[in-house]
Amino acid sequence: MTSGQDFLLGRRTYEIFAAHWPKMPTEGDRIAWSLNALPKHVASRTLESVDWDGARLIEGDVAGAVRALKAEDGGELQVHGSLELVQTLLAEDLVDELRLIVFPVVLGAGRRLFAEGAVPRTWRLTASTASSTGALLASYTGAGEVETGSFALDHV
Repeated sequence: MTSGQDFLLGRRTYEIFAAHWPKMPTEGDRIAWSLNALPKHVASRTLESVDWDGARLIEGDVAGAVRALKAEDGGELQVHGSLELVQTLLAEDLVDELRLIVFPVVLGAGRRLFAEGAVPRTWRLTASTASSTGALLASYTGAGEVETGSFALDHV
């Protein structure tokens, strides 16, 4: 979490983080320091303002705002949680890397990262590790368009 230069958050994640992280001591805690000190860009259709230090509201064209942020300085822009925002970014081809944590727990029905209507793309596994509790941490980079094949036999 701490290699980011800026954070991009959806409204729900912003509200959860802003209720907790500003109250946490930052000395000796890279995560708390990063979340409190680095810029936070909040995508929301309903918020009128944000009050966490370093946060600014993105209104209107989220994809355009993210394109502008990516063009500014090339620093890493991290998204945590924010499923609807991630789905928007995936649809706009604005995701360079996915870092996923898969927990070995079944909770039942839930929301899908790659929901119906997701743009087909391929991803290349660049790193993976398993935690001591069995959670799988995996990083993927975009690998381009989906190439389909066929199981049809060539006529001889």
